[in-house]
Amino acid sequence: MNRALTGQDTGMGEPDPHVEVTVTAQDDESAEIRVVGDLTEDARRPLVRTMTDLMLHLPGLRRVRVDTSEVTFMNSAGMATLVQLQKMGQPRGIDLVLVVQSAAVTRPLQLSGLWHRFTIIDLREGTPETVHEATPRHTEHS
Repeated sequence: MNRALTGQDTGMGEPDPHVEVTVTAQDDESAEIRVVGDLTEDARRPLVRTMTDLMLHLPGLRRVRVDTSEVTFMNSAGMATLVQLQKMGQPRGIDLVLVVQSAAVTRPLQLSGLWHRFTIIDLREGTPETVHEATPRHTEHS
């Protein structure tokens, strides 16, 4: 499954040229979503549509990587969209992994505290090649 989607309509029936979402299903259990451009409210609709399509067509899906290496700007609406994607997959046990490579994505995630919510593959130059695991949520016992 390969396809590209662009952001919301600009109001004149044309997609927003500032974001492109591409999906590559690697196998029945994993897929990658690549985001190019601005990760803002305009990216929400194509990202949610893509995640929904993956969940509908790959019932054994367990891991989705969101590659933000080519994101040039991210605001709070973009961060909220990433959280929404994570929440969509949680009931089915789908692990959402963020691939980051620039301060345009890492800085807002770190400043907001969302850095610890996601499993992150950090490809920034000068950082060790590590995977930052999401901080586990505490389970309440009654």
